[in-house]
Amino acid sequence: MNLELLIRIVALIAILGTAVVYGTDVFCAIVLRPALAEIDDDALVSVTGKVHRYGDRRMPVPGVLGAVAAAAGAVLSAITGHWTQAVAAGTAVVALLIWIALYTRVSAPINRQLTAAADTGCALPNGRALQAKWDHIINARAALQGVAVVSLCATLAL
Repeated sequence: MNLELLIRIVALIAILGTAVVYGTDVFCAIVLRPALAEIDDDALVSVTGKVHRYGDRRMPVPGVLGAVAAAAGAVLSAITGHWTQAVAAGTAVVALLIWIALYTRVSAPINRQLTAAADTGCALPNGRALQAKWDHIINARAALQGVAVVSLCATLAL
């Protein structure tokens, strides 16, 4: 298999993995956030805790697959001297690294608190405030994933 074909395969894998996370973040930003604003605090904690329990277990697979494939695409493109593709894939990698930083520093700690409260059935008096903090970065997270998807599509198209 030649390296050009491998770059395209890796870019396609990166697009598919990243698109799963992008779609999830967009759904959360435009559907879940306003829906959760209309329910009471106890239901908010229960629902978001359960959503995060499953999301935090399952979403790393496509997320890691997308990020690793994007990085592999950037490296392979650079090695073969396909600089436009390397820059596009590198842009995706940077966007994904920023997304990972936002997720690990802001979203994941909130997810753990909401999940623990939902799992134990304990009231979480600051649940609405935690959700507001989580909501505060969901648009940025979705935008970063969008930049990554577009950049990876450019890698594939060039």
